Amino acid sequence: MHAIDDLVGMLALEPTGPDRYRAENLRSAHGVVFGGQLLAQSIAAGRAGHDGKAVKTVHTVFARSGLPDVPLDITVDRMHDGRAFASSTVTISQGDRLCTRSLVLLSADEADFIRHADDAPALAPPSPTAGAGGPMGDWRIQIVDDVDVTDPELVGPPDLDVWTRFDGAPDDAATGQALLAFATDFFLIGTSMRPHPGVGQAQAHVSISTGVITHTLTFHEPCSAADWMLLSHHGVYSGHGRSYGRANVFRADGALAASYVQDAMIRPLAGQASGRTL
Repeated sequence: MHAIDDLVGMLALEPTGPDRYRAENLRSAHGVVFGGQLLAQSIAAGRAGHDGKAVKTVHTVFARSGLPDVPLDITVDRMHDGRAFASSTVTISQGDRLCTRSLVLLSADEADFIRHADDAPALAPPSPTAGAGGPMGDWRIQIVDDVDVTDPELVGPPDLDVWTRFDGAPDDAATGQALLAFATDFFLIGTSMRPHPGVGQAQAHVSISTGVITHTLTFHEPCSAADWMLLSHHGVYSGHGRSYGRANVFRADGALAASYVQDAMIRPLAGQASGRTL
Protein backbone atom coordinates (compact mmCIF):
# COMPACT_ATOMS: atom_id res chain seq x y z
CA MET A 1 0.00 0.00 0.00
CA HIS A 2 1.17 3.53 -0.81
CA ALA A 3 0.45 6.29 1.71
CA ILE A 4 0.30 9.80 0.28
CA ASP A 5 3.18 10.88 2.54
CA ASP A 6 5.37 8.21 0.95
CA LEU A 7 4.25 9.12 -2.58
CA VAL A 8 4.98 12.80 -2.06
CA GLY A 9 8.11 11.97 -0.08
CA MET A 10 9.67 10.15 -3.04
CA LEU A 11 9.70 13.52 -4.85
CA ALA A 12 11.89 15.11 -2.15
CA LEU A 13 15.31 14.96 -3.78
CA GLU A 14 18.33 15.43 -1.52
CA PRO A 15 21.04 17.63 -3.13
CA THR A 16 24.46 15.98 -3.11
CA GLY A 17 26.30 18.46 -5.36
CA PRO A 18 25.69 20.81 -8.30
CA ASP A 19 22.79 19.27 -10.27
CA ARG A 20 23.21 16.03 -8.30
CA TYR A 21 20.58 14.45 -6.06
CA ARG A 22 19.87 11.38 -3.96
CA ALA A 23 16.37 9.84 -3.81
CA GLU A 24 14.75 6.99 -1.91
CA ASN A 25 12.49 4.25 -3.26
CA LEU A 26 8.95 3.19 -2.50
CA ARG A 27 8.32 -0.34 -1.33
CA SER A 28 8.08 -2.81 -4.22
CA ALA A 29 6.32 -6.17 -4.46
CA HIS A 30 8.37 -7.40 -7.41
CA GLY A 31 11.94 -6.77 -6.29
CA VAL A 32 12.45 -3.88 -8.73
CA VAL A 33 11.78 -0.15 -8.55
CA PHE A 34 8.39 0.72 -10.10
CA GLY A 35 8.90 2.58 -13.38
CA GLY A 36 6.27 5.16 -12.47
CA GLN A 37 8.40 6.19 -9.51
CA LEU A 38 11.36 6.82 -11.83
CA LEU A 39 9.15 8.86 -14.18
CA ALA A 40 7.88 10.98 -11.28
CA GLN A 41 11.38 11.58 -9.92
CA SER A 42 12.69 12.45 -13.40
CA ILE A 43 10.02 15.14 -13.65
CA ALA A 44 10.89 16.49 -10.20
CA ALA A 45 14.60 16.63 -11.10
CA GLY A 46 13.99 18.04 -14.57
CA ARG A 47 12.10 21.03 -13.16
CA ALA A 48 15.05 22.02 -10.96
CA GLY A 49 16.52 25.40 -11.91
CA HIS A 50 13.82 26.19 -14.48
CA ASP A 51 11.61 28.59 -12.54
CA GLY A 52 8.51 29.91 -14.26
CA LYS A 53 8.12 26.85 -16.49
CA ALA A 54 6.32 23.54 -16.22
CA VAL A 55 7.17 20.19 -17.75
CA LYS A 56 5.69 19.83 -21.23
CA THR A 57 7.08 16.44 -22.26
CA VAL A 58 9.23 13.77 -20.67
CA HIS A 59 10.69 10.95 -22.78
CA THR A 60 12.29 8.17 -20.76
CA VAL A 61 14.33 5.16 -21.81
CA PHE A 62 14.36 2.36 -19.23
CA ALA A 63 17.79 0.82 -19.64
CA ARG A 64 17.94 -1.41 -16.55
CA SER A 65 15.73 -2.15 -13.59
CA GLY A 66 16.49 -0.56 -10.23
CA LEU A 67 16.87 -2.32 -6.89
CA PRO A 68 14.33 -1.07 -4.30
CA ASP A 69 16.74 -1.33 -1.35
CA VAL A 70 19.44 0.84 -2.97
CA PRO A 71 19.09 4.69 -3.06
CA LEU A 72 19.02 6.40 -6.44
CA ASP A 73 21.63 8.83 -7.73
CA ILE A 74 20.17 11.49 -10.03
CA THR A 75 22.21 13.69 -12.36
CA VAL A 76 20.73 16.66 -14.24
CA ASP A 77 22.31 18.19 -17.35
CA ARG A 78 20.57 21.49 -18.11
CA MET A 79 20.77 21.74 -21.89
CA HIS A 80 18.87 24.99 -22.49
CA ASP A 81 16.88 27.66 -20.65
CA GLY A 82 15.20 30.25 -22.84
CA ARG A 83 12.24 32.59 -22.58
CA ALA A 84 9.59 30.06 -23.68
CA PHE A 85 11.36 26.69 -23.51
CA ALA A 86 13.92 24.85 -21.41
CA SER A 87 15.29 21.34 -21.46
CA SER A 88 17.29 19.00 -19.26
CA THR A 89 18.63 15.46 -19.40
CA VAL A 90 17.99 13.47 -16.23
CA THR A 91 19.95 10.29 -15.55
CA ILE A 92 19.03 7.95 -12.70
CA SER A 93 21.62 5.41 -11.58
CA GLN A 94 22.56 3.10 -8.73
CA GLY A 95 26.35 3.15 -8.54
CA ASP A 96 27.62 2.06 -11.97
CA ARG A 97 24.18 0.75 -12.94
CA LEU A 98 22.39 3.24 -15.20
CA CYS A 99 18.65 2.73 -14.77
CA THR A 100 16.92 5.44 -16.82
CA ARG A 101 17.71 8.48 -18.91
CA SER A 102 15.07 11.10 -19.63
CA LEU A 103 14.80 14.11 -21.88
CA VAL A 104 12.63 16.68 -20.10
CA LEU A 105 11.19 19.59 -22.10
CA LEU A 106 9.70 22.49 -20.15
CA SER A 107 7.70 25.44 -21.40
CA ALA A 108 6.14 28.66 -20.17
CA ASP A 109 2.42 29.28 -20.64
CA GLU A 110 1.40 31.31 -23.69
CA ALA A 111 -1.96 32.61 -24.87
CA ASP A 112 -4.02 30.44 -27.23
CA PHE A 113 -3.53 30.98 -30.95
CA ILE A 114 -5.58 27.96 -32.00
CA ARG A 115 -7.19 25.30 -29.77
CA HIS A 116 -8.82 21.89 -30.08
CA ALA A 117 -8.59 18.61 -28.18
CA ASP A 118 -9.89 15.06 -28.25
CA ASP A 119 -13.20 14.56 -26.49
CA ALA A 120 -13.39 12.54 -23.31
CA PRO A 121 -15.31 9.25 -23.33
CA ALA A 122 -18.87 9.57 -22.04
CA LEU A 123 -18.01 8.17 -18.62
CA ALA A 124 -19.06 9.66 -15.30
CA PRO A 125 -16.37 9.87 -12.61
CA PRO A 126 -16.69 7.45 -9.69
CA SER A 127 -18.17 8.43 -6.37
CA PRO A 128 -15.86 10.26 -3.95
CA THR A 129 -15.48 7.09 -1.88
CA ALA A 130 -14.83 4.65 -4.76
CA GLY A 131 -11.60 2.69 -4.38
CA ALA A 132 -11.08 3.73 -0.77
CA GLY A 133 -9.31 1.15 1.37
CA GLY A 134 -7.98 -0.70 -1.67
CA PRO A 135 -4.61 -2.45 -1.99
CA MET A 136 -2.93 0.68 -3.38
CA GLY A 137 -3.63 2.73 -0.25
CA ASP A 138 -4.00 6.46 -0.98
CA TRP A 139 -3.51 5.78 -4.70
CA ARG A 140 -7.09 5.04 -5.71
CA ILE A 141 -7.83 3.07 -8.88
CA GLN A 142 -11.26 2.35 -10.36
CA ILE A 143 -11.23 0.34 -13.62
CA VAL A 144 -14.31 1.00 -15.75
CA ASP A 145 -16.63 -2.05 -15.93
CA ASP A 146 -14.41 -3.76 -13.33
CA VAL A 147 -12.20 -5.31 -16.02
CA ASP A 148 -9.66 -7.64 -14.41
CA VAL A 149 -6.47 -7.37 -16.49
CA THR A 150 -4.78 -9.88 -14.20
CA ASP A 151 -7.11 -12.73 -15.30
CA PRO A 152 -5.44 -14.70 -18.15
CA GLU A 153 -8.80 -16.10 -19.29
CA LEU A 154 -10.68 -12.79 -19.46
CA VAL A 155 -10.44 -11.75 -23.12
CA GLY A 156 -11.47 -8.37 -24.51
CA PRO A 157 -10.39 -5.60 -26.87
CA PRO A 158 -7.04 -3.85 -26.35
CA ASP A 159 -8.75 -0.94 -24.58
CA LEU A 160 -8.95 -0.01 -20.92
CA ASP A 161 -10.43 3.01 -19.14
CA VAL A 162 -9.18 3.65 -15.62
CA TRP A 163 -10.13 6.36 -13.13
CA THR A 164 -7.36 7.31 -10.71
CA ARG A 165 -6.67 9.82 -7.95
CA PHE A 166 -4.30 10.31 -5.02
CA ASP A 167 -6.07 11.00 -1.74
CA GLY A 168 -4.61 13.94 0.14
CA ALA A 169 -2.19 14.97 -2.62
CA PRO A 170 -1.00 18.60 -2.42
CA ASP A 171 -2.79 20.84 -4.92
CA ASP A 172 0.23 22.20 -6.78
CA ALA A 173 1.20 21.83 -10.42
CA ALA A 174 4.55 20.13 -9.83
CA THR A 175 3.10 17.40 -7.62
CA GLY A 176 0.15 16.95 -9.97
CA GLN A 177 2.44 16.30 -12.92
CA ALA A 178 4.73 13.95 -11.00
CA LEU A 179 1.94 11.83 -9.49
CA LEU A 180 0.09 11.63 -12.81
CA ALA A 181 3.33 10.39 -14.39
CA PHE A 182 3.56 7.78 -11.63
CA ALA A 183 0.10 6.44 -12.55
CA THR A 184 0.66 6.36 -16.32
CA ASP A 185 3.24 3.56 -16.14
CA PHE A 186 0.86 0.94 -14.77
CA PHE A 187 -1.78 -0.12 -17.30
CA LEU A 188 -0.66 -0.28 -20.95
CA ILE A 189 1.01 -3.69 -20.70
CA GLY A 190 -2.17 -5.19 -19.26
CA THR A 191 -4.21 -3.43 -21.96
CA SER A 192 -2.10 -5.07 -24.67
CA MET A 193 -2.58 -8.49 -23.05
CA ARG A 194 -6.40 -8.29 -23.06
CA PRO A 195 -7.10 -9.80 -26.53
CA HIS A 196 -4.90 -12.85 -25.90
CA PRO A 197 -6.36 -15.88 -24.09
CA GLY A 198 -4.12 -17.35 -21.45
CA VAL A 199 -2.18 -14.10 -20.98
CA GLY A 200 -2.72 -11.70 -18.08
CA GLN A 201 -0.81 -9.47 -15.71
CA ALA A 202 -0.99 -12.06 -12.94
CA GLN A 203 1.67 -13.95 -14.90
CA ALA A 204 4.08 -11.00 -15.08
CA HIS A 205 7.42 -11.88 -13.49
CA VAL A 206 6.09 -15.44 -12.98
CA SER A 207 5.81 -17.05 -16.42
CA ILE A 208 5.89 -13.90 -18.57
CA SER A 209 8.70 -11.36 -18.68
CA THR A 210 7.33 -7.82 -18.92
CA GLY A 211 8.84 -4.37 -18.66
CA VAL A 212 8.54 -0.85 -19.99
CA ILE A 213 11.22 0.09 -22.55
CA THR A 214 10.33 3.70 -23.34
CA HIS A 215 7.63 6.04 -22.08
CA THR A 216 6.74 9.47 -23.48
CA LEU A 217 4.29 11.69 -21.58
CA THR A 218 3.10 15.11 -22.75
CA PHE A 219 1.09 17.46 -20.54
CA HIS A 220 -1.61 19.70 -22.05
CA GLU A 221 -3.56 21.21 -19.15
CA PRO A 222 -2.90 21.41 -15.40
CA CYS A 223 -4.49 18.77 -13.22
CA SER A 224 -4.77 18.07 -9.53
CA ALA A 225 -3.62 14.60 -8.49
CA ALA A 226 -6.20 14.70 -5.68
CA ASP A 227 -9.07 14.77 -8.21
CA TRP A 228 -10.36 11.93 -10.38
CA MET A 229 -8.56 11.61 -13.72
CA LEU A 230 -9.53 9.19 -16.51
CA LEU A 231 -6.71 7.25 -18.20
CA SER A 232 -8.09 5.99 -21.51
CA HIS A 233 -5.75 3.32 -22.96
CA HIS A 234 -5.46 1.60 -26.35
CA GLY A 235 -2.98 -1.14 -27.23
CA VAL A 236 -1.97 -0.35 -30.81
CA TYR A 237 0.38 -3.26 -31.56
CA SER A 238 1.84 -6.41 -30.05
CA GLY A 239 4.43 -8.64 -31.72
CA HIS A 240 8.08 -9.73 -31.75
CA GLY A 241 8.06 -9.78 -27.95
CA ARG A 242 7.10 -6.10 -27.79
CA SER A 243 3.97 -3.98 -27.40
CA TYR A 244 3.11 -0.38 -28.21
CA GLY A 245 0.22 1.52 -26.70
CA ARG A 246 -1.12 5.03 -26.24
CA ALA A 247 -3.46 6.80 -23.84
CA ASN A 248 -5.16 10.10 -23.14
CA VAL A 249 -5.71 11.52 -19.66
CA PHE A 250 -8.89 13.50 -19.04
CA ARG A 251 -9.86 15.54 -16.00
CA ALA A 252 -13.26 14.89 -14.45
CA ASP A 253 -14.56 18.03 -16.23
CA GLY A 254 -13.67 16.45 -19.61
CA ALA A 255 -10.57 18.54 -20.36
CA LEU A 256 -7.69 16.68 -22.01
CA ALA A 257 -4.87 16.94 -19.45
CA ALA A 258 -2.13 14.74 -20.95
CA SER A 259 -1.28 12.05 -23.50
CA TYR A 260 1.31 9.30 -23.48
CA VAL A 261 2.74 6.42 -25.50
CA GLN A 262 4.73 3.42 -24.32
CA ASP A 263 6.94 0.70 -25.77
CA ALA A 264 7.11 -2.42 -23.63
CA MET A 265 8.46 -5.96 -23.57
CA ILE A 266 6.02 -8.89 -23.28
CA ARG A 267 7.65 -12.29 -23.79
CA PRO A 268 7.71 -15.69 -22.11
CA LEU A 269 10.26 -16.39 -19.46
CA ALA A 270 12.88 -18.95 -20.43
CA GLY A 271 11.33 -22.37 -20.88
CA GLN A 272 7.75 -21.08 -21.31
CA ALA A 273 5.59 -21.47 -24.43
CA SER A 274 5.43 -18.61 -26.93
CA GLY A 275 3.70 -17.62 -30.16
CA ARG A 276 0.21 -16.25 -29.42
CA THR A 277 -1.26 -14.51 -32.48
CA LEU A 278 -4.77 -13.22 -33.09
